[in-house]
Amino acid sequence: MQTELNNSLTEEPPGGGTSLKQLDPTRHITESILKTLSRTAPVQGERSLPFPLDPQAEETRRRLFPHAGRAEFCDWRWQLAHRVTTARELEQHIELSPTELEALGHDGAGLPLAITPYYLGLISPDDPAQPLRRTMVPDARELEHTAGEAADPLSEEHDSPVPGVVHRYPDRALFLVTDYCSAYCRYCTRSRMVGRRKGPLSKQELQKALDYIAATPTLRDIIVSGGDPLTMADEAVEWLLRSLRAIPHVEVVRIGTKTPVVLPQRITRSLVRILKKYHPLWMSLHCTHPEELTPAMSEACTRLADAGIPLGSQTVLLKGVNDSPKTLGELYRGLMRVRVRPYYLYQCDPILGSAHFRTPVQTGLECAQGLRGHTSGYAVPHYVIDAPGGGGKIPLLPETVLGRAPEDPDNLLLKNYEGGVFRYPDPAPPETGRHSS
Repeated sequence: MQTELNNSLTEEPPGGGTSLKQLDPTRHITESILKTLSRTAPVQGERSLPFPLDPQAEETRRRLFPHAGRAEFCDWRWQLAHRVTTARELEQHIELSPTELEALGHDGAGLPLAITPYYLGLISPDDPAQPLRRTMVPDARELEHTAGEAADPLSEEHDSPVPGVVHRYPDRALFLVTDYCSAYCRYCTRSRMVGRRKGPLSKQELQKALDYIAATPTLRDIIVSGGDPLTMADEAVEWLLRSLRAIPHVEVVRIGTKTPVVLPQRITRSLVRILKKYHPLWMSLHCTHPEELTPAMSEACTRLADAGIPLGSQTVLLKGVNDSPKTLGELYRGLMRVRVRPYYLYQCDPILGSAHFRTPVQTGLECAQGLRGHTSGYAVPHYVIDAPGGGGKIPLLPETVLGRAPEDPDNLLLKNYEGGVFRYPDPAPPETGRHSS
């Protein structure tokens, strides 16, 4: 079987054409390549655009990037080539606060800065407290490290048998194929690694990871993540999916990505055609706030859902960003409208410099309680803590089972979303350890 996998990397495809041997599976859109690609002349007419340009995105183009043609702004490669990555670039578009300037002055410290032109249009130019701005623009509080924080709080490196693979659960593993993202969230769990090498694993590292997966028959579910795997070129994405599908015991492949949210232009029809070939394929989207629910994001999700890809969302609970039932409810109902099912609400991981983002766990429980009964059950995610030290995801639930009725132990007392108490007939188990006289 392993020989077959290795052969699949070098054999000519049926009917001729480009072989996998000729394709570099680590091909990545580098900055120099992007600069060349970004010089493409604007194409006239909506039908010629690589991605629809809705009024909101067009307003961003005119306001912030008037030098860009409409076709350029709609091209994901142009978007990557023109990410805002320095304080000098950022201050051309927003008025930086003293704490933001302080953080940006610590060159090389902490997580890199990167914001796509599209997503920059969603960020307030004059309000440092705006939720999306807080998640993307560095803040001096990132430099403060508090007790319990760690560079790798989930001990992913401890559970990494080969570079790129995190194998914690018996039947599934993370496949971290790149450290590159189109935009960097300030609370990123993998802030220790993302943006450092600015690209995917080497061809040898990817193959070694695939060999490990192929040699571990208990692995039936592989989550392709990073960084963001959808920043890789179409050929590289297809090579990875084809390689995973060549492993008989891999039943399900999932892709973890924020691309439809921060770079929806990447969800091209050619990419969707590739993804559609490798079912069962699932996708987990990183969604943070209702302000991300734009026409462009809706178009990206529609394309993926129409291709038969089940979409779920993962949201990190963040202080002052989304830590209320009202905000989360609006986000989750909006996601349902674009066929994305809320799946996880994460307590913020204790990475270095994250104290200003972390809420008390009680806040999360109150948010979970505030959603129940007030929105569709499909729109209520699991509230979890990914346990520090590699303990895995632990669900946190509001108290609903109050115990047994004192006067009638054969009835359970249950509390509903309004605080009402109800009885459910459930005969108490017989007492053990007693003998009749």
